[in-house]
Amino acid sequence: MHQIIITQPGGPEVLQLTSADIPEPAPHQVLVRVQAAGVNRPDVLLRQGKYAGSGDVAGTVPGLEIAGIVEAVGAEVGRWHPGDAVCALLAAGGYAEYAVVDARHCLPVPPGWSMAEAATLPETVFTVWHNVFQRGQLQPGETLLVHGGSSGIGVTAIQLAAALGSPVFATAGSDEKCRACEKLGATRCFNYKTEDFEAELKDQGVDVVLDMIGGDYTPKNLRLLKEDGRLVFINAMQGPKAEFNALDMMRRRLTVTGSTLRPRSAEFKAALAATVEQHVWPLLAAGRFRPVIYRRFPLAEAVAAHQLMESSAHIGKIVLEVGE
Repeated sequence: MHQIIITQPGGPEVLQLTSADIPEPAPHQVLVRVQAAGVNRPDVLLRQGKYAGSGDVAGTVPGLEIAGIVEAVGAEVGRWHPGDAVCALLAAGGYAEYAVVDARHCLPVPPGWSMAEAATLPETVFTVWHNVFQRGQLQPGETLLVHGGSSGIGVTAIQLAAALGSPVFATAGSDEKCRACEKLGATRCFNYKTEDFEAELKDQGVDVVLDMIGGDYTPKNLRLLKEDGRLVFINAMQGPKAEFNALDMMRRRLTVTGSTLRPRSAEFKAALAATVEQHVWPLLAAGRFRPVIYRRFPLAEAVAAHQLMESSAHIGKIVLEVGE
C-alpha cells in the first residue's frame, strides 16, 4: 500500500510518499481501506516534532481521522463487519491506503455523507464535544465565543453550539471568513485584523470561550467571561504564557481548563465516541450540521495540503482523497 511518512521533523517537504505492507488488525481492531483522511493542525505539529508527547516522529504516518470501508476485523470485534462504511479517530496512521484502528473508535458514516465529508468529522467533533460541552459545560442559552471560527474546529463548534441552542460569537482573519462563520450559525463574527472582539462584547460578556490562540487573547478572554464562566484551551498558537488577575478570577468564580486529545487513553476515546454518537450523530442525520470542505488533495499531494493548512487561508476542512 501507499502511505505518507514524516522523514524527519521539519516543514511540509519532510512528508514523503512510500510503500508499506498492509497492516493486520489486532483482536480489538478493524482494518479500514481508507478512502479519505482529514488534515488537521495537530498533524502539522506532529510533523514539526512539537506535538505533546510525540517523541521521535521519523517514520510516523500522520493522520488523526479517516473514512473508508472495513476490510477485516479482529477476533474480539462484534459491531463491525467487512463492507461497513465507517469514519474513525486514530492517534496516527491516517495518511495511508489502509489503517488499523480500535473498533471502539469507529462510527458509522452518516447517511447521505460522502467519504470525504465523513473524514472531516472524528477529530473535530470529538475535540469540540469534549472541550465545549464536557469540559466547558456549555448549556442551551449560554453564549459561546469561538476563536479561529473558520478553522475545522471553529466551523464544528459554531454549528454544534448553534444547533443545541447557544448563541455563538466568533473571530476570524478576514471579512470573507467572518461571513462564512455567520452563514454557519454565528450571531456575529469579528475580523480580528480590523475589530476588537473584547470591545465589541464587553457589555454583554460570554459564558464559555473556546480558544486556540493563547498569548494576549488570554486576559481579554478572561475579562469577557461572565460570573462562573469557563475558558477552554485547545491550542496556544500565539504562545502559552499570559498574565491574569487571580483575585478577579476568584471573585467571578472563573474556570480555566483545556485538553489535548491524541495522548488520551483508548478507553477515554471509546467513551467519548459513544457519547458523540448519542448526541451528535442525530444532528447529522437531521441535517442540522453540514460538512465544510475547503479543498481536497490526492494522497500524493500531502505536502501541498500541509502548506495550505499552515497558510490559514482555508475556511473549514482540508481533506486527502485516498481511494475510490
